[in-house]
Amino acid sequence: MKSVLITGAYGQLGEACVKNLKLNFNLLISGRTAPENGIQLDITDGNSVSRVLVEIDPDVILNLAAMTNVDGCENDPEMARAINVDGVKNLCDGFDGHFIQLSTDYVFDGTGGPYSENDKTNPISVYGKTKLEADEWLSAQHEKTTILRANVLYGYTRRTEASFVKWVVDSLSNDQQIKVVNDQWNNPTWTESLASVIGILIKNEALGLYHYGDKDLLNRYEFAQIIAKVFDLNDSLIMPVSTAELNQPAPRPLKSGLKSENIESALGIVPKSVETCLQEIRKQLSL
Repeated sequence: MKSVLITGAYGQLGEACVKNLKLNFNLLISGRTAPENGIQLDITDGNSVSRVLVEIDPDVILNLAAMTNVDGCENDPEMARAINVDGVKNLCDGFDGHFIQLSTDYVFDGTGGPYSENDKTNPISVYGKTKLEADEWLSAQHEKTTILRANVLYGYTRRTEASFVKWVVDSLSNDQQIKVVNDQWNNPTWTESLASVIGILIKNEALGLYHYGDKDLLNRYEFAQIIAKVFDLNDSLIMPVSTAELNQPAPRPLKSGLKSENIESALGIVPKSVETCLQEIRKQLSL
């Protein structure tokens, strides 16, 4: 059974990966802060990374550790680069196994999406630039690399904090009006969908660059409306706004999203609809 070190394992995608991969792989679960049974691993600390890798000797590294706060990256580009670029280099120093890097649609400028693997990258934010730099370094320097680009990941468990779905459900459940942008287009992807894709990539040792997004290309306002529908909540509390109105520090790609045809044909993957995934989430929450 392959041993898989998961970095950043305590976020919403990490939680889904642990749930979906634990039966087929020996998981080594790590994070910058970790409970007693986890591995404490700060990927910006090269000496710590080297020591941990020597101790556990994984077959596969699944790198979910990243600075993903887009505005935070814009405000602190040095920290963004230390985590998103130098952290990747630290993990690969002396490691020659299968390295899986989670990347993002933010490597594109959002003028011509949805994007395929062959489309030209042109990041417009610090976050996108650091993620692209890591992608390009891995492609050039680490032979056994898989880069998996995703977009608008969502989940909803009792512990989830940074989730669009949780924010919408919790706000509407408390009769709170929310503002949601109606000019950012993506194909929202359930964390459990992506975790399943990652399991297939590990099993097949599928190397190279892949894009994956779930079935529906939507703007965030439409996504919020579907969430309200599935959870029987009041969608009149959802107010559409433009991205420009939010005046955020980092620019956002507007017409984005990812085409999954390559990974679908190569590995037999069938993306699910947003509504199907949300119904499954609601079912899980009621158990």
